Amino acid sequence: MKWDPAIYGQFGDYRNRPFFDLTGRIMADRPERVVDLGCGPGNLTATLAGRWPEAEVVGVDSSAEMLDKAGTVAARLPRLRFERIDIAGWMPSAETDVVVSNAALQWVPGHQDLMREWLAALRPGAWFGMQVPGNFGAPSHTLLRDLAASARWAPELDGVLRGGESVGEPADYLNILLDAGCTADAWETTYQQVLPGDDPVLEWVRGTALRPALAVLSLDGGREFEAEYAAALRTAYPPGRHGTVFPFRRIFAVGRKN
Repeated sequence: MKWDPAIYGQFGDYRNRPFFDLTGRIMADRPERVVDLGCGPGNLTATLAGRWPEAEVVGVDSSAEMLDKAGTVAARLPRLRFERIDIAGWMPSAETDVVVSNAALQWVPGHQDLMREWLAALRPGAWFGMQVPGNFGAPSHTLLRDLAASARWAPELDGVLRGGESVGEPADYLNILLDAGCTADAWETTYQQVLPGDDPVLEWVRGTALRPALAVLSLDGGREFEAEYAAALRTAYPPGRHGTVFPFRRIFAVGRKN
């Protein structure tokens, strides 16, 4: 399942804002090593290198397409580099002071158990911050799963799309951090995103939630599936006089190991 940096980069301001809301709560002073798990095209990882210029900043992602884009970012910053690693197989090194994961852990089954392992390995004083989408119960996702489960599409899409089990609630992540001996904070924010253009919610999910379905369908099948899904989205998210309002819930947690 390939990622397309250009498609993912659409609506960049809306996709980027949760990253800054997350990292704004990380109060590390002069970290030695900073890791961005699920760094994507690297543009946000570069802001960490700008914030902590003395730190070694490492972006980690499993997508070759995303890391190709990130390579152009790394060329401009000598202490920034990127590694192609599956998050599920990553562990922090002894000198890691800050770990950030923005909109990535929802793709990793069992990530809450991984968080416990990462936090156990981090040294005292290290920071951990994560953000995941909390909108799996929104029409954008329930309509997608319902369509995939219909008689027409179930033979090809059964088991392809994940639901609410993909992420926990804020209290789940808070307790993981507290159990690991962290001073912690967890919260949620629902952003009221005003998207321009025709079928803007479809354009949004093309970069994320729709990808697993399109990856297994043929070209013609994908077009047919998209057309049915787009019609349902237009009803669920009608355009208004200022654009199409697309509420998007995000879940955040930040902790510092005592």
